Amino acid sequence: MTTEERVRKGVDLFMNGYNCSQSVAMAFSDVYGLDENLLSRLAASFGGGIGRMRETCGSACGMFLLAGLETGKDLENPYPSAALKKENYELVQHLAGEFRKNNGSLLCRELLGGTASSVPTPAERNEHYYATRPCARMVESAIRIYCKYLEGKSVTK
Repeated sequence: MTTEERVRKGVDLFMNGYNCSQSVAMAFSDVYGLDENLLSRLAASFGGGIGRMRETCGSACGMFLLAGLETGKDLENPYPSAALKKENYELVQHLAGEFRKNNGSLLCRELLGGTASSVPTPAERNEHYYATRPCARMVESAIRIYCKYLEGKSVTK
């Protein structure tokens, strides 16, 4: 799947009601051989800046979930080694830096223009919602960043 196809898939998922984190994670289901339903459930809590608390952007969290799938594997040792933790943290910090550089922040409330929320009920998805929120752009940005990481990884190995 090309980057453009992956971006379209993720944005379409978002526009059809999935949260930002689910949309990013599910766009890479084929890469990790995981069922989209499982990825949807794993990423569900990270939307809205983690449970709609407007903390770390759910799109970035979707990338971080993927980073765990990418770096958290050691079939020889069922316990996470210090080396695997370091590899994962380095990747998460790299992805976070790219997301911040491209979007100005990692924080959902800042990306939404300072809006905070203490209400867990998500906003109704309608024309106004999509027109006033940058979330689809954040999904696209996260997918592009992760695709770039994967492309660079395949070149270096």
